[in-house]
Amino acid sequence: MSEQTVTTPDNESASTPKPAAPKATAAKPGPHPSPAAFAKKAASATVKPVSTTFSDEDVRDAEKFGRVADDGTVFVKDGDDERAVGQYPDAEKEKALEPYAKRYLELKTKLDQFAARLASSAIKPGEIGKTLQQLQSEVAEPQVVGDLEALRKQFGELKVAGEQRKQELEKQRKEAYAKALAERTKIVEEAEQIVAGLGDNTNWRDTGDKLQKVFEEWQHHQKTTMRLNKSDADALWKRFSAARSTFATRRRKWSQARDAQRAEAKAAKEQIIKEAEEIKDSTDWGETSHKFNELMDRWKRSGHTGRQEDDALWARFRAAADTFFNARQADRDKMNEGEKENLAKKEELLKQAQALVPVKSAKEAKQARQALSKIQEQWDQVGFVPRSDVHRIESALDDVDRQIKSVEEAEWKKTDPETEARKSDFERQLEDQLAELDKKIAAETDPKKKADLEAEKATKEKWLSVVK
Repeated sequence: MSEQTVTTPDNESASTPKPAAPKATAAKPGPHPSPAAFAKKAASATVKPVSTTFSDEDVRDAEKFGRVADDGTVFVKDGDDERAVGQYPDAEKEKALEPYAKRYLELKTKLDQFAARLASSAIKPGEIGKTLQQLQSEVAEPQVVGDLEALRKQFGELKVAGEQRKQELEKQRKEAYAKALAERTKIVEEAEQIVAGLGDNTNWRDTGDKLQKVFEEWQHHQKTTMRLNKSDADALWKRFSAARSTFATRRRKWSQARDAQRAEAKAAKEQIIKEAEEIKDSTDWGETSHKFNELMDRWKRSGHTGRQEDDALWARFRAAADTFFNARQADRDKMNEGEKENLAKKEELLKQAQALVPVKSAKEAKQARQALSKIQEQWDQVGFVPRSDVHRIESALDDVDRQIKSVEEAEWKKTDPETEARKSDFERQLEDQLAELDKKIAAETDPKKKADLEAEKATKEKWLSVVK
């Protein structure tokens, strides 16, 4: 406790006369006790001038409770008795009381200061007990002159107030401790909750940052709040440390598994790159394109090796693939140029073919067929055309062929012996059936049946007219 410093007679300069300090023996009040008798009851005491300034009024009020004997012995009224507190033989009587009165005022100042200190939020329970114990010894039989009854009453009130303050502070301390313990426990539980959420999909970097933030919160709390007792602090730290250790272990295992997986992926991709570089100069466009597609599928299934490593490996694979596909595209560009020239040639041949139709007779069809055959021979010699034009131009030529063929087939049916034979045989059958129907119609008497026979006859007559 920071107290106001006061100067007592015990710390005055050595040049001041020293009154004798009496023994703690009370003497009955008397006008003039003999110096010899007083000397038997009290040892010599030294009183020094004090540097603390008090008002003359306060000093005079304190002096009212003391007196000075003829031999310089100073007495103070203590309850119903009086007792010697010192001796100032070489001083005038009116000056002998002053040092002891100031000593009283200094002691009272200590009590006043302690009373003010009790109201401070910075005071500690231990300080209260220690100060009360010290003041109690000082007010028991102080070597002072003043209102001792008021001094002891004030001390008694301070003692009660001090005990109450100690209880208040103890209660506050317990509440603050419980609050600090709860807050520290919550920090631990937050760390444990983070660790409990670890799994296959954990983002270890983000989770590590969260746990580090919780650890910094722990450190800040430890520095800025009430200190926990060793058992509670150790128990909480054990839990917090266990959570951090669990996280570190799990992250280490994940890192090891990731590294193994990346090593495996790297080996697979190195093999793919090797195979790609072996076929990159191939001109077997179809088969090599298929192989590159298979390599790409394997690349996608091979896994990751880390961003930088993946980028470097991909650049090597892409370089091999680009070598092949750029060469294939160059070949296609060259081929496409030739196909466009072929298309122009076939367009010209198509115009010649389309000029052959329509044909109206077998003779014209025969001449058109001969000319078309020559055009088709030239057509086949021209070669490929762009894929987008194949169907259109081939269909157009086929249409010319179909027109000529339709006339040829019609003529063929007319001159085909088998067709003619089949036609004559059918005609005879129809004629026989009509003759038979005439007989039935002539013999039928039922009108309905006769009408059905006549309808059948009419149908067969139409057929006969067609085949004749």
